[in-house]
Amino acid sequence: QVQLVESGGDLVNSGESLTISCSASGSSLDYYAIAWFRQAPGKEREAVSCIGSSQSSTYYAVKPSVEGRFAISRDNVKNTVYLRMNNLKPEDTAIYYCATSPLHPEYGCDDPVYDFDTWGQGTQVTVSS
Repeated sequence: QVQLVESGGDLVNSGESLTISCSASGSSLDYYAIAWFRQAPGKEREAVSCIGSSQSSTYYAVKPSVEGRFAISRDNVKNTVYLRMNNLKPEDTAIYYCATSPLHPEYGCDDPVYDFDTWGQGTQVTVSS
């Protein structure tokens, strides 16, 4: 059974950078797409970025836009997916979760909100102004 554990969340100042990690146990992530989601207080959980088994990356339309600021990557040797976040804004404050669908490795990044059913516990990212 795949278990995901996020880490690296922190309190940072606006404009700073942070890298958060999603480590897996119980199975290799080599063949799975992994997505990062976030949930801010009082808001719904939203998909931020996803990386496929072929290393292809997707950045979803969130506000403020993360394209050009965030970068998703994976290290299959370490069984870990990263989210590098640059030029952080107070609006990026949220709990960040990673997720995947271990029973369906054929699922890519087209619809992680619907397809992904295995989640970590989240890591808090707080950006102060």
